[in-house]
Amino acid sequence: MLVFSDQNLAFLAVPKTGTTAFEMALRPRADIILSKRRKHLTAARFHNKVAPFLADTFGLTVETMAVMRDPVEQIRSWYRYRSGPRQKGTKASTNGCSFDDFVLAVISDNPPPFAGIGSQFNFVTSGKGEVLVNHLFAYERQPVFRAFLTQAFGEEITLKQKNVSPPAEAPLSAAVEAKLRKVRADEFALYERIKAAGGHLVTPVG
Repeated sequence: MLVFSDQNLAFLAVPKTGTTAFEMALRPRADIILSKRRKHLTAARFHNKVAPFLADTFGLTVETMAVMRDPVEQIRSWYRYRSGPRQKGTKASTNGCSFDDFVLAVISDNPPPFAGIGSQFNFVTSGKGEVLVNHLFAYERQPVFRAFLTQAFGEEITLKQKNVSPPAEAPLSAAVEAKLRKVRADEFALYERIKAAGGHLVTPVG
């Protein structure tokens, strides 16, 4: 998570949405940086804990921004990441597990350790499903986000690929995709709203 006082903005890092590249590009401009285990602070936690702290301590009221990815691709990125050498031999490894099996484990009632990845929808919403991010951008329409950043910071923001998941075969059967879309209907619907808004969904949060 990054906070920029001059721009009155905070960047919330949704996992597996290219956040490392954005973080590296924006980090030199940030006034407050939460990294490592606190990097992926959820919107609800920011709204309930960090926003009041910023207001009380610095008199700072910021708008939040975050990136969402096509839900299938975001889960596929998790699968590829956990099939890589860093996870080999750990409980988080997906080695020997097909992508179909991984998706079924992710949406099960009690996901095993290798499939405990949370959801983008839960990350950016309240417990009641209310969107808690002012500016939601579609990962697949990155020029829209970069244009927003250029306007906010007054200069072009250059991104370099970082923390890219290793390649791995990850086909998804139609039957399993249908189950995923049913279980995570709210997440797919929110992503469609972002795309329908041109890749930038603006939501008043207060």
